[in-house]
Amino acid sequence: MPRTEPPPPPSSPLAGTLPDGGPTADARPSGGTFAPFKYPAFRAIWIANLASNLGATMQSVGAAWLMTDLTTSHQLVALVQASATMPIMLFGVFAGAIADNHDRREIMLASQVGMLVAAAVLAALTWAGMMTPALLLSLTLALGIGTALNAPAWQASVRQQVGLADVPQAVALNTISLNLARTVGPALGGMLISLWNVGLAFGINAISRPPMIAVLLRWKPGTTAPKRQPMLPAIAAGLRFCAGSMPIRRILLRGGVMGFGLAGYQALVPSVVRGPLHGSEIDYGLLLGLFGIGSIAAALGIGWARRRLSSETIITLATLAFVVAQLVLANAHSLAAAAPATFIAGAGWVTGLTTINVSMQMRSPEAILGRCLSIYQAVTFGGMAIGAWVWGALADWRGLDFSLQCAAVFLLISLGLLRMVAPMPPGESHSIA
Repeated sequence: MPRTEPPPPPSSPLAGTLPDGGPTADARPSGGTFAPFKYPAFRAIWIANLASNLGATMQSVGAAWLMTDLTTSHQLVALVQASATMPIMLFGVFAGAIADNHDRREIMLASQVGMLVAAAVLAALTWAGMMTPALLLSLTLALGIGTALNAPAWQASVRQQVGLADVPQAVALNTISLNLARTVGPALGGMLISLWNVGLAFGINAISRPPMIAVLLRWKPGTTAPKRQPMLPAIAAGLRFCAGSMPIRRILLRGGVMGFGLAGYQALVPSVVRGPLHGSEIDYGLLLGLFGIGSIAAALGIGWARRRLSSETIITLATLAFVVAQLVLANAHSLAAAAPATFIAGAGWVTGLTTINVSMQMRSPEAILGRCLSIYQAVTFGGMAIGAWVWGALADWRGLDFSLQCAAVFLLISLGLLRMVAPMPPGESHSIA
């Protein structure tokens, strides 16, 4: 059912044309790649989010590289990635219920403040020379918990920022924000780490949070307060819907399996740069920057692809891109040889995960949207966390090249099986309940 809202009060600086940032009755979504930017709320949040994404990517580079200084264990290096994603699997479903039962803006505010504190502590301990592998994993885990709390509320709030017709492009633009940061952040982070120390990257992550906090304090969505339910029954309602919907079950299965397979690349790149490539922190940052460039290129073209290709075809192409990337990286012995793999991996990452995300967004009812998105994230990022641990342990046992090759083979076999037993649901053009 379409909603009708009263006009916004003049004092709502980021309200846009409606309190929820949606279009007025006579506004027509253009459907173009950059159409969501016409909504003031989306535009302001997107810019602030770009700043926080930039800080987060620099922190991620710093944490992974610092762990290679603290230990020679490939598994502990891989656990840096796992500790950032594991909270989404463990707490994501609860975060989704919180997002549906409380003001999403307030949840985003609380999580941003929490991540600010964790990042500041991480920077202070690193500057003081007190960092250990256990402390690094603990504080990375704390930042992951903030991400787990923030993500369902943030993704569900997209419908409060733009019109329904522009939701797919808003999701794609949010992905571009992340990958713009992934393009600039790693290279800049690697340079700053080499010139100063890892603590500077952590400090920049801390000071990147206040702009988002300021924007959220000014944003007045104007939506009615959600009808609150007890936590466990609310979670059960989301789980029942997802379990009872065949299309949703397929989407979740594809997300979890893809996340498990992709994790091999994400988790082992720091060890590959430090080991076979004999690279520096700058080389690591440059490779991650190429990952971001590939991601942006794919994000800009994903709208065109979705209009012409099925979700199944897009995910197949994305998976094959990662298969190629992992095989190339496994056999690379120079930065030049690894660079194409990084670009291809970035394109495959965005193409695959954005397609799955949009499918989940467009098939989830508004009343339980936060829970549905949190379940999707718990499954997908849980797959990544488990995958990072598995591929890291395998690398310690048999070597980096063997682990990356196994991850590529896993993706290839699982793709063939899932195309037969769990094909992606066709289209998302139907109305949302």
